[in-house]
Amino acid sequence: MDDNTKQAAQEYLAGKLTEDERLYEAQQNRAIAVARCLQVWKSFRDSIMEKCREWNTITQEETLSCKETPLGDLRIWCAARSRQMIVHYDSQKLLIVIKNAGRLEHEKDVILFIRGYRKSFDREDRDVRLERNDEPINPDMLIVGELRVLTGMSRQRTP
Repeated sequence: MDDNTKQAAQEYLAGKLTEDERLYEAQQNRAIAVARCLQVWKSFRDSIMEKCREWNTITQEETLSCKETPLGDLRIWCAARSRQMIVHYDSQKLLIVIKNAGRLEHEKDVILFIRGYRKSFDREDRDVRLERNDEPINPDMLIVGELRVLTGMSRQRTP
């Protein structure tokens, strides 16, 4: 057997296995994201509502009013600035969109994707998380940053 043919055939098999593994990973990650997307949304929604309650407790006024719409979206109203933030969950596209009227006009909406991922070397050990720009997010930091912008503050605390 020719060494060049053998090497080419082995490279072909390695490439095929890699592609099969990539397809398997994508399929499994999508399946778990679909299965757990509602759970992720409810957790994120509850975190937003809790942050609004905390904010109002600290300020000792109803600065932020957080309501769920009949369609299931969240609407956060800032009484002091007469602005609102809408958090929309799209179960078909596995995403959450945050539209914040406190943002500058040139700033885009925040789009968070619900994605599955492998937690360890075990092929079946998977979980789901929110990602932005293909990176996992810290939900608490994101929520507080968006509430700061909604209330007219800068996104991050100044030292």
